[in-house]
Amino acid sequence: MNRLLNVWTELDGIAGDIGRRLNWFGPTLARLIVGTVFFQSGWGKLDNLAQVTDFFTELGLPLPAFQALLASSTEFVCGGLLLLGLATRFAALPLIVVMIVALRTALWDQIDGFSSLVGLTEFLYIALLAWIATSGAGPFSLDWLWRRVRSTESAPTLLPHRA
Repeated sequence: MNRLLNVWTELDGIAGDIGRRLNWFGPTLARLIVGTVFFQSGWGKLDNLAQVTDFFTELGLPLPAFQALLASSTEFVCGGLLLLGLATRFAALPLIVVMIVALRTALWDQIDGFSSLVGLTEFLYIALLAWIATSGAGPFSLDWLWRRVRSTESAPTLLPHRA
């Protein structure tokens, strides 16, 4: 039994090391996938704005033309920002709002409890966007590059100043 616990402890340590080395992978993959989905969706809606406006009218939303343009533009712009990893934490928030509105307006009749809510793709997007908003874009992003450039600009120099 003691030997089994030692093996388990060793394997757990190896898995932990691998996980720490790859902790960038999950948020990066989520950001790229969700960014692609919203970028393409926004582009498709902007390209067919009349159909989106008609759908929003059928849903009974106020100012359907304005809301169609707002939702489509938000998906396109914020999805693009996610793809680039630029202003990632900011870009995730409007997309969460768009998904909450979609759940409340277009999908509300499909929700009869917690399990039906979490089974919807829109809820999964909310969960992924919340993770992205809290974890950041990861090292393969413009956000990371920007932070790196800013930290080297503001880092104190150890060399004496020469006139």
